Amino acid sequence: MGIINFPELEQINRIIEQLGDRARVEVVERIQYRDYEFPIHCITLGSTRPDAPALALFGGVHGLEKIGSEIILSYMQSISQLMDWDEEFQARLEKSRLVFVPVVNPVGVCFGMRSNGNGVDLMRNSPVEGEGATRIYSGHQLTPRLPWYRGDVLNMEKEAQAVCRVVDRQLFSSPLSMALDLHSGFGIRDRLWFPYAGRRAPFAFIAEALALKELFDRCYRHHVYRIEPMCLEYVINGDLWDYLFDSFRQSHADQHIFMPLTLEMGSWLWLRKSPLNLFSRLGWFHPLLPHRQQRIFRRHFILFDFLHRSLLYPKSWAHLDVREKVLYRNKAVSLWYE
Repeated sequence: MGIINFPELEQINRIIEQLGDRARVEVVERIQYRDYEFPIHCITLGSTRPDAPALALFGGVHGLEKIGSEIILSYMQSISQLMDWDEEFQARLEKSRLVFVPVVNPVGVCFGMRSNGNGVDLMRNSPVEGEGATRIYSGHQLTPRLPWYRGDVLNMEKEAQAVCRVVDRQLFSSPLSMALDLHSGFGIRDRLWFPYAGRRAPFAFIAEALALKELFDRCYRHHVYRIEPMCLEYVINGDLWDYLFDSFRQSHADQHIFMPLTLEMGSWLWLRKSPLNLFSRLGWFHPLLPHRQQRIFRRHFILFDFLHRSLLYPKSWAHLDVREKVLYRNKAVSLWYE
């Protein structure tokens, strides 16, 4: 059984070679499709201590939205160069862990499909039922020939299980961790979403989410993101991050904080600037012009750096006392849920 070398996989292999023994590389799953095998790579940098603060970046869950994979790979390329000379960044990595799964759905990325090779939407595949989610794009079990097909939610797809294993091994043991999942295709504005996607209710760390948002707003007053719970835009079934967050709360009901975030890049803006993209299936979710791709690559590095530093210096947002937590929670409920 052979392996198809598509561009993103070739770039992963080049970056792994550049990082050398500074990175810990694991193939967390191998996906069989037709007569080929597709590896899912997890690349880890920094501390091996289970209690080190950890940030994980995931891309390519939906194969059509491969710009997320390419942004992560561009960021990893920059990191591989910083590690050669930047002593401050090297010191950061001694105290923290960075985890990368650039291509969660290699079959989808290779063949330009939203789903995986079985026709399953991996972000609708978990056994979480959305409250009031009745629209077809919320996730359905009609047929894999339609988008947003959930598949067998009691036996999740191998790709979804691979994400769960990485999160469990690399993030759940840390007292403070974040996951950032990169997508594209909704609206004209970049959104930074947090749980829940399946119900209109505040999640356990809503106070910390608002404190983190206000810290980001103060530091980068002109940032491009709309920060909100995903359920304000639409509610879905089977959200993988809802599932992982609820699993985390069941097993770590102590003082550990896990913050799953989704970066939803507003690709409608790209369509408005380049209407010819409407005639390309990939163009609905991916900037086709090289100069626009480069602009998108640069656009989100500030966010990645901020999240990494916020994990290292969490006092102002993650270590809230009882009074602060109540105040932030009440403010968050008023801002997002009333």
